[in-house]
Amino acid sequence: EMGIGGGWYEQEWRAYGYGFPSAGERLGRLDEGIQIMQQAWSTGSSTLDGKYYQVDGALCRPLPLQEGGIPIWVAGGGEKVTLKIAAKYAQYTNFDGTPAGFAHKSEILKKHCDTVGSDFDAIVRSANYNVAIGATESEVAQRLETLKARLTPLVGEAAADASLDAFRGMPAVGTPEQIIENLSALAAQGLEYGIFYFPEAAYDTSGIEMFEKEVLPALA
Repeated sequence: EMGIGGGWYEQEWRAYGYGFPSAGERLGRLDEGIQIMQQAWSTGSSTLDGKYYQVDGALCRPLPLQEGGIPIWVAGGGEKVTLKIAAKYAQYTNFDGTPAGFAHKSEILKKHCDTVGSDFDAIVRSANYNVAIGATESEVAQRLETLKARLTPLVGEAAADASLDAFRGMPAVGTPEQIIENLSALAAQGLEYGIFYFPEAAYDTSGIEMFEKEVLPALA
């Protein structure tokens, strides 16, 4: 599978000497780049006289094993351009995973699919989730406090506390029962794939184990 987006992280661009083009240029390059990849992986060659990329009979052999080429993820929730690119080319998308955000981005994606003539139901919709799980709500709170304590010496207390905003009230934070309820509701909205991050995994695998034993079977 190939995952690609417009490239939001400026430091990565500059670290490799690419500068940091405007959002419009980055998204234009995304669109043309995917066209080249899809041609190469489905037909064995690519030809494109684009604004940013020009290829003329560029060869790609052997072809990928997947029929039709390597499945492509287009990540990002930009409503005017990124989701339209996803509608045109993607087999998988990745965007806002909160209930309201997921519903809204899904609606935008469907409108773009209708415009470009692609099958909305054929695109897998996914989201990323930070996980803080505990048998009780107090255990969840303690797990978050442990994360804050680990970050504080590195970034300071204010920044460490602010980082917890990416956890507080999010769908994968809570007891197993709460997380199952949240994710089941999102599945009913069309979420098919979750990417889960356990920030303490290098130090403590108990959260992963609880998630595996108590949450995943209920969602299978």
